[in-house]
Amino acid sequence: MPELLAPTVRLHRAWLEAHTEWGPGSHEDGFGLSPSDEVVSPAGFAAWVACLPRCRAVCRWLVEDGQVLGGIALRTGPVEYVRWAGHLGFGIRPSARGRGLASWALSQTLAEARRLDLSRVLLVCAEENLASAKTIERAGGVLEGLRQTGHGPVRRYWIALEPLPS
Repeated sequence: MPELLAPTVRLHRAWLEAHTEWGPGSHEDGFGLSPSDEVVSPAGFAAWVACLPRCRAVCRWLVEDGQVLGGIALRTGPVEYVRWAGHLGFGIRPSARGRGLASWALSQTLAEARRLDLSRVLLVCAEENLASAKTIERAGGVLEGLRQTGHGPVRRYWIALEPLPS
């Protein structure tokens, strides 16, 4: 059974295995990784993990049997970044795709967004990323439209959140 765990240095090797499987670059949505982050050395990884709580996002890793299968981030700011990247970003390593992990993690994180009193959340995915689009749509995402970005066209979805019962 997978778990959503806060990033931890104890999973450095498992995280690196997932990162290597994705291939070169910082494209693993949900990890909060930027091109300038050095994550291979234990010291660099520890510095990156320590910085994550300050990035104004709730980051969680999908972990099962000691393997990092993916990540999901609930972003709360800065506003300009959320408008570009969305409130939620997620990614599943290639070997773990097709198991419903993204849908499960998204449902768990939408509950967290409700606890933060968000009334709706924005999710963005590349136009050609049909797997993410279907995951978002199954979770209640309504397509706002397509936008051109410096990285190509993206789909923009909104999910309305019901308030938590009092």
